[in-house]
Amino acid sequence: MSEENNNNFENEVKETANEFKEGWNQATNNGENKKLVAGLLGILIGGLGIHKFILGYTKEGIIQILLNFLCGAGALIGLIEGIIYLTKSDEEFYNTYQVGKRPWF
Repeated sequence: MSEENNNNFENEVKETANEFKEGWNQATNNGENKKLVAGLLGILIGGLGIHKFILGYTKEGIIQILLNFLCGAGALIGLIEGIIYLTKSDEEFYNTYQVGKRPWF
C-alpha cells in the first residue's frame, strides 16, 4: 500500500511540474511575462502605480497612487519594486508576481 501511495505522489508531482513548465513556456512565448515593462515603469514613474496595474493589481495600484500624493512614498516604493523586478530571473518573476500574485515587494 505504501509503494502505491509513493507512485501516486510521484505521478502527481510530475504532472504538476509539467503543467508549470507548459504555463511558463506559453507565457514566455506569448509575451505574457511582463517583467521588463513592469520594472521600467516602476523605476521611471513608480509613484503612479502603473506597474501595479500592468500586473493586474488594481487595488494595490490605487493604494500606491494615494501614497504618492499623500506623502511621496509611492515613488520610492515604485523605484524599489522596479529594481527588484528587473533583478529577478524571468522565471522567478513570473512565478512570484504573475502566478503567485504577490502584490508588494
